[in-house]
Amino acid sequence: MIARLLAACWLLFAAMVPASAPALAGGPELTIAVGGIERRFDRDALLARPDAVTVDIPADVAYGGPMRYRAVPLASLIGLDRFPADAVLEGVASDGFAATLPPELCLRTDDQGAVAFLAVEPADRPWPPLPGKTVSAGPFYLVWVRPEASGVRSEQWPYQLARLVSVDDPLKRWPQLAVDAALPSDSAARAGQAVFVTQCMACHRLSGAGSAEVGPDLNRPMNPTEYLTPAGLARLIRDPRSVRSWPEQRMPGFDPAMLSDADLERVIAYLGHMAGRKLP
Repeated sequence: MIARLLAACWLLFAAMVPASAPALAGGPELTIAVGGIERRFDRDALLARPDAVTVDIPADVAYGGPMRYRAVPLASLIGLDRFPADAVLEGVASDGFAATLPPELCLRTDDQGAVAFLAVEPADRPWPPLPGKTVSAGPFYLVWVRPEASGVRSEQWPYQLARLVSVDDPLKRWPQLAVDAALPSDSAARAGQAVFVTQCMACHRLSGAGSAEVGPDLNRPMNPTEYLTPAGLARLIRDPRSVRSWPEQRMPGFDPAMLSDADLERVIAYLGHMAGRKLP
C-alpha cells in the first residue's frame, strides 16, 4: 500500500510541478545535502507538495504517545539515484543532536518494514510542547511508520531537524571509535561499538570522534567507567536523575524499550574497553 501510494504521489508531483515553478517560501527551511548536491526545502512548500500525506504514529518517541502529522516521504526528498555508496545519512538538529541513519531504512518505500517520513509543523497548527519542555518537535521531525519492523532505535527520531547530510560511515570518519582488532567477533565490547554509534553518539563524542554537540566526550579526559561502578553507570543511563541532578540537565533516561538490558551491558563493556584506547 505505501509503495503504491508513494509511486502515485511522485508521478502526480512530477506532472503538476514543472522544473521552473517557483517554490513557496516564508517559513523555516530544512537543508538536505546528498552526494555533494545541497538543496533547501521550505516548510510551506513541503506542506503544499502533492506527495504530502497524513501519517498516524501510534507510539511517537518524542511525545511518548500517539501523534498525527502532515508529512512527506523521506525517500522522495532524498532521491534514490542520489545516495552515494558506502555512506550514511546524518540528521542534525538545531540543538546539536546528530543521529546516524542507515540509508537502507531512509530510502525504503515498500510495506515490508519501517518507512521514514519528514513531519512538517504547520504555522497555523503548531504541535504541542514536548514533555517537560516549552518547545515542540518542529518545525521538522523525522518519524517512522512501523519502526518495530526494522529495528529503528529511539535515537533515530531526530526532532527540531535542521539538516540531513550524506557522510561516510562513522568508523571510516573516526577510526578511533574502533575496538581492538584482536577482540573476538562475539565480544560484548565489539557488539557495544555498534550500539554506541547509534544510541550514544547522537549526543556524545568519544575521544574527539563524532559531530554531536549536546553531551560531554565519554573518553576525554576521563571515561565514565573510570569513576563510576558498572551498576552506577547502568543506573545513570536508565535514569540519570536517580544518580545526580543539576540545572539544565538534558540527558533522558533509556528504558528497556529504548535500550535492552543486553545492549546496556554491551555499551558499558565498550566504554570500559575504550578507556584503555585513549589517543594522545
